[in-house]
Amino acid sequence: MIERARQALLGAACLLFTVCLLWAVRHLVALPAEQQALSVLLSRWLPDSGVSHPVTAVLLNFRSYDTLLEIGVLVIAGMVGISLARTSALEDPAMRSADPLLHALLRLFLPLLVLLAGWLLWAGSSRPGGAFQAGALLAAAGVLGRLAGLPMAFLRPGTLLRAGLVLGFSVFLLIALLGALDGRAFLAYPPGLAGALILVIEAGLSLSIGMILLALFVSAPVAPEEDADGGPPA
Repeated sequence: MIERARQALLGAACLLFTVCLLWAVRHLVALPAEQQALSVLLSRWLPDSGVSHPVTAVLLNFRSYDTLLEIGVLVIAGMVGISLARTSALEDPAMRSADPLLHALLRLFLPLLVLLAGWLLWAGSSRPGGAFQAGALLAAAGVLGRLAGLPMAFLRPGTLLRAGLVLGFSVFLLIALLGALDGRAFLAYPPGLAGALILVIEAGLSLSIGMILLALFVSAPVAPEEDADGGPPA
């Protein structure tokens, strides 16, 4: 009886959500044309954004408050992941490998990944790219180094790890506060400096995103190994 009541309540909630969604879509379609022309507004104000790519302009200028909150969520996720790690040393010496072929490949691929991350960061102002893509590549380079057991001093609990996690958010927030203290709106860049400030913000975000993703990877819990016959460990 309780299970049927629970299913009925869940079905009613789903139905209500569907009705609300249809109502929202219907009213969105019925909006006047001038309220839907966001692309026209973006094209009009893009030259003043400091960048020439519309996605970067939206994420780091017109809707930069949303991006700031997203980075804050990532920082919290990284801290929580590290706090739940089974070991206090995220740099595990037991994973260091002496395989010469693996290290030779890493000497080739790691610099390429770092250079590509730098290019994506720089290209984000005029084409697809930016801090999130660059940070993901830096994290991928770190994952390769982690799997090969390369020493990573910045993963040890301490100042480097904490600074890396909060660097991007701190730079973003500091620039936003400096603008507000100077009499402008929060996250409003001074005329003529928007492009340079966006590049500074994205550079800090790239390092922090790479650090956060790498920290989440190395602190993830390891599944228990199974026996040879596929059963659970004894």
